Amino acid sequence: MGRHRTFDETAALDAAVSCFWGKGYAATSVRDLSDAMGIGGASLYHSFGDKRALFARALQRYLDFSARRRLSQLDSAEDALAALHGFFADLLKASLSDRRGCLLINSALELAPHDEGLARDIRDALTEIESGLRRAVQRAQQQGTVPMVESEVEIARRLLSAVVSLRVLARVSNDEELLSSIVRHSLPPAS
Repeated sequence: MGRHRTFDETAALDAAVSCFWGKGYAATSVRDLSDAMGIGGASLYHSFGDKRALFARALQRYLDFSARRRLSQLDSAEDALAALHGFFADLLKASLSDRRGCLLINSALELAPHDEGLARDIRDALTEIESGLRRAVQRAQQQGTVPMVESEVEIARRLLSAVVSLRVLARVSNDEELLSSIVRHSLPPAS
């Protein structure tokens, strides 16, 4: 009879997220993962596959509690422009308080040039973020709080660029004024 899992898979996956997020993909060994997750190497491979497969799952888990959570709040807000400002205020605060940056953006820089499968996952996630921003901009335009001088696509792409810039620059600079100016110059003004 096979052995039953004796660990919490969600907690183990969260530990893997933290490990990859703190060290990066290349610098994280299977032993690092196994130690952080509190499971043996064989259990890790049996439950999650190889390091790359575990990373792909960890990235999706990270997106669930970071970008997708923020996008869900953006989608459910009544005042779309205020929600966009809140989205970026939250992102700015997170960027200033956690020097690890963003696992998605870190992975885009580290892995995308070398792994087409992960590059596709990263592109899909960035497209998902752009789409959420576009939906919010479109709603704000319909609500009359963002002028229709630019298309929602142009504004959403500028906002996505601000997200990426903010997350990269926060890794090397804790200059709140610099990071705040990126947000100020990217967002449509609050009415």
